[in-house]
Amino acid sequence: MIPLHPEAVHDRPEALRWVMPPGSLGFTGAVRSAPGDLGRLLDTGVLTGLTVGAGSVTTCLSATCSWSSEGAAVRSALHAALENPAEWVPAVAGTPGTRDADLAVAARTVLSGRVGDFIRSHGGVVELVSAHDEVVTVRLTGSCSGCPAVGFTLHARVERALRDLHPGLRSLVAV
Repeated sequence: MIPLHPEAVHDRPEALRWVMPPGSLGFTGAVRSAPGDLGRLLDTGVLTGLTVGAGSVTTCLSATCSWSSEGAAVRSALHAALENPAEWVPAVAGTPGTRDADLAVAARTVLSGRVGDFIRSHGGVVELVSAHDEVVTVRLTGSCSGCPAVGFTLHARVERALRDLHPGLRSLVAV
């Protein structure tokens, strides 16, 4: 069973963000259909939307429902659906603009998380320049400039974490 826990979404009482290990579903973005009871909750209108993030699934509950009455059912359905990641269908599979946006979300998640924290703890700065056609371009400044370990950090830390969240990554480039 994939571990997850709910978090409130700021200014959106109808939404709950379910935090889970990054890359659990292999894509990010809106969901067209989900397996089992989660799909049924979406089809019947109990849930009005599902969005996969790099390390989360955000569920939006219908205005006619409440989390106190539906929360346990949503959690159980989500747990069961996560056991079948191949049965999740993105809303718009494979379109270049969507893939670029998904890649940018994954890159921002990596750079703002533990990998970025590691780089910042050494006095470095890494920023996302672009995410296009499965290629991420980053800019390294601060103590990263001229550091002999920058190649290792980019490929062993940044690229590995990014591939975990976005398996379609072709390359990571530093400018």
